[in-house]
Amino acid sequence: MPVASPVDFATYGDYAFTPPAGPRDAPPGHFLGRVTADGSSGWRAEPGRYHLYVSLACPWAHRSIIVRALKGLDDVVGMTVLDPVRDGRGWAFRDVADPVNDFALLRDAYRATDPGFDGHVSVPVLWDREKGVIVSNNYPDLSLDLGRAFDAWATPLDLYPAALRPGIDALNAKIYTTVNKGVYRCGFARSQGSYDRFVATVFTTLDELEERLSTRRFLFGDQLTEADVRLYVTLARFDAVYAPHFRASLRRLADYDHLWAYTRDLYAIPAFGGTTDLDHIRRHYFRTQPALNPSRIVPAGPVPDFTAPHGRGPRFVPGAEVR
Repeated sequence: MPVASPVDFATYGDYAFTPPAGPRDAPPGHFLGRVTADGSSGWRAEPGRYHLYVSLACPWAHRSIIVRALKGLDDVVGMTVLDPVRDGRGWAFRDVADPVNDFALLRDAYRATDPGFDGHVSVPVLWDREKGVIVSNNYPDLSLDLGRAFDAWATPLDLYPAALRPGIDALNAKIYTTVNKGVYRCGFARSQGSYDRFVATVFTTLDELEERLSTRRFLFGDQLTEADVRLYVTLARFDAVYAPHFRASLRRLADYDHLWAYTRDLYAIPAFGGTTDLDHIRRHYFRTQPALNPSRIVPAGPVPDFTAPHGRGPRFVPGAEVR
């Protein structure tokens, strides 16, 4: 099976893209298919039909990786992990070959689906083996669809219960704007004034979440939800990358009693901790963002101790509460 040649910044340069013009609330993905249990969307959930292309480094892809694991879909939806370091060619298959299409570069999947595609090549990508095209690269939809559409073959765990959806949607929107995207805005701020505003916003929300988690185990009480998945992917990267690299450094995550214990509580769940790869995460951020790290040197630390006792209760077992 073919794989991409080694990363070569001298030949291919750095990966770069121009964000598409459009409304601020436009979906982040280019391909917007939705998988449904009944196939009413045009994409029926079936075991073995779909395959995820992901990066362990990318927080947006990490959402889908976690949900796939929480729902026990390893044998239902395939998955291939891409190399964490991108040169000008974008995401590539290096250590692991593409078992579905023999693609060497993820952009090959985009162009196989849309031959004229010349935009941002992002992860995660859900590929349909039957039709030979990308279903979606719209990460907000993908984690939701993995959490619901494959329930016939999945662990009985509802991450998006109807009664909680208004609250989950509202909290997700706030976390996305102020925390998930907020750390990036700190890192790429173009002025001191902009940075000061962005970093204040990040920590205002973290302070509010610290208070919220002082009286409940997860964001919505004892029930693990999609909101916890979406927050965790930023918290897991915070002290190792976002504080030193993006300068989101007013406080460390480890300085928050409840948020830090909450992060360790989630990490103890194999779907979270088992998919958190600090090596991939560090190499991606520190080697592929030369505007912030021109030397491309990957620091050895800090090394968060995710395995320290968290004191928030016995380890959560997906599906156990409904069996």
